[in-house]
Amino acid sequence: MKIFNAVTSDVKEIYSLIEIYAKEGVVLPRSLLSLYQYLQCLYVMKDGEEIVGVAGLHVLGEDIAEVRSLVVSHTYAGKGIGRMLVNHVMNEAAKIKVSRVISLTYETEFFQKCGFDFVNRDALPEKVWIDCRHCPKVDYCDEVAMVRYVG
Repeated sequence: MKIFNAVTSDVKEIYSLIEIYAKEGVVLPRSLLSLYQYLQCLYVMKDGEEIVGVAGLHVLGEDIAEVRSLVVSHTYAGKGIGRMLVNHVMNEAAKIKVSRVISLTYETEFFQKCGFDFVNRDALPEKVWIDCRHCPKVDYCDEVAMVRYVG
């Protein structure tokens, strides 16, 4: 298995994988259009030709980015793929000189194991103003904000 930058021919498979978790309420849904628009920010773990995991690194500002749409196929869960994708995203963040990476998540234990700490959502104005104001859960968000510093 290996991590690759996503390409256009991956988008429909990425969409299907994210949609499974979106229906379970684990991640927010993403449209096909949004996946194409953020394609250069997406990374896929492949087993042969099959996409078994996805993670995005979305830059929110000069010193902050977000891990988004992190999902692993149920078939491959528990094999360290999520951690490998987070590590890859953190390495990519370091390359572009982002100093902190955030996640809004329900999977707090997983992110703690990946080196993230809890943070008050009020400390993340970039995220709130860029994305959260458009989210259907904006008035009753139950995701937990977490941060990991790069380096």
